[in-house]
Amino acid sequence: MSKIVVDPITRIEGHLRVEAEVSGGRISNAWVSGTMFRGIEKILKDRDPRDAWYWTQRFCGVCTTVHSIASIRAVEDALKIPVPPNAQLIRNIIIAIQNTQDHVIHFYHLHALDWVDITSGLKADPVKTAQLAASISDWPNNSPTYFKSVQDKVKAFVGSGRLGPFANAYWGHPAYKLPPEANLMATAHYLEALEWQKDIIKIHAILGSKNPHPQTFLVGGMSIPIDPDSQNALNADKLIEIKRLLHKAQEFVEKVYIPDLLAVASFYKDWAAIGAGVGNYMCYPEFPDAAGNTWLPGGAILNRDISKVVPLDQKKITEHVEHSWYQDAGGDGKGLHPWEGSTEPNYTGPKPPYQYLDTDKKYSWVKAPRYEEKPMEVGPLSRVLVAYVSGHKETKAAVDMVLKKLGVGPEALFSTLGRTGARGIDCLVIAQQAPKWLDELIGNIAKGDLRIHSNEKWDPATWPAEAHGYGWHEAPRGGLGHWIKIKDQKILNYQAVVPSTWNASPRDAKGQAGPYEAALLGTPVADPEKPLEILRTIHSFDPCLACAVHVLDATGREMVRVKAS
Repeated sequence: MSKIVVDPITRIEGHLRVEAEVSGGRISNAWVSGTMFRGIEKILKDRDPRDAWYWTQRFCGVCTTVHSIASIRAVEDALKIPVPPNAQLIRNIIIAIQNTQDHVIHFYHLHALDWVDITSGLKADPVKTAQLAASISDWPNNSPTYFKSVQDKVKAFVGSGRLGPFANAYWGHPAYKLPPEANLMATAHYLEALEWQKDIIKIHAILGSKNPHPQTFLVGGMSIPIDPDSQNALNADKLIEIKRLLHKAQEFVEKVYIPDLLAVASFYKDWAAIGAGVGNYMCYPEFPDAAGNTWLPGGAILNRDISKVVPLDQKKITEHVEHSWYQDAGGDGKGLHPWEGSTEPNYTGPKPPYQYLDTDKKYSWVKAPRYEEKPMEVGPLSRVLVAYVSGHKETKAAVDMVLKKLGVGPEALFSTLGRTGARGIDCLVIAQQAPKWLDELIGNIAKGDLRIHSNEKWDPATWPAEAHGYGWHEAPRGGLGHWIKIKDQKILNYQAVVPSTWNASPRDAKGQAGPYEAALLGTPVADPEKPLEILRTIHSFDPCLACAVHVLDATGREMVRVKAS
């Protein structure tokens, strides 16, 4: 048996460490550690609840929009504040384009290089590459000239010796299976996606004044005014530009992302039996309308039972710290609901630099959330499974299309490959729905409805002496919850349970592994010195540890380390 340490896991936001035991060429045990402390919850205490959304954006430099939405919903829930239809629609459009951009970035720039060998693409025949691309899509750039130009660009880049994002990868690894032409096609679209995402996220600049960290969210609605006759408001010109960008987003997803995803997946069908994880899946409902209905359903699926969706009750969520570097406010290994939770650091780990963590004790800055005392996977796979089983027609059609083209059954979704495919399905249905919300917004404006904010309870004098609320959101990476307690018009307690807290959780008091840890079990490792397979499964979750961990003395610490012993 050998032990592998990967620290940090690269191509993610934040710091994540994996220690894995390998026996017989497969991972037999794994421990995942978040290696930095956040603590913004403590900064929020005694602040104005109406400002919380602005502070919570700073949980992360990537997931800024998502924390705004969850925070505002928590305060609106606590104070029973209604949201006008136009504000809900604008929020839905902002969320939709956030998800669309995020999923495309994840596939090409954070995850694709686990499946795509850039160096192999240098050997490809541009003519055959164009034929391959044309056989799966009518995207305009599918020409030999275009792929030859990309190949020359990559050759010059490699020849310079300054490899940037392509450095320190496991090129030539035996786990890569794509032919050279497929590798060149994916590399070309990697570069295209860089330019595409810069353009379509301008929707956030139009509706939110900037990106990242949009500025127009507001408890009770939005602060961006609607006025067809003003250049300083949301007017006809800006709505037309948003429509153009939404169409551009949808077209790229339909003609580049999904065809590439299916093409790559067809060579890795063995990964449909790897990386299943805990088998429990949870998501919140998302994309509400003014009446309180949601476009995407919420719920839970337990033990991979896709015959039913269990209704979700946020009061059954607890956080455990048996193996996390925090004081145990609950005592005796009991978890606490976030309204009662605390974030008091208690680091008892080794002094850096160190070889291994003591995984029998505390070993992570990530807490261990549980639903009915069960570890739960959150993310696009959970969203897609719950929507599919619930009969959500758009999701069902997309899932059936993907399964048919790959020639696999629904059971293939419970895997690393299924998790990656579900993200593409989630992206597709949301990208196709977003223009409909814009049309609805335009229709409201045409009828003379310019309302954007409910200010009846803006004055703190109208609030009760004490209140508590819960804000939910299905972020690109999964279920995000914010919980707030308000007393005497100030924040008494604030806790956030974020997607990567669920997925990167360590063991709990019962010894139950978190989703990352469980998903690694049974994963094949061809070369312990080059654990590409670990990256495939971990990256399939799209980790974002800045949000998940609740700072680290890095003196002498090795910043990139892979060790096999």
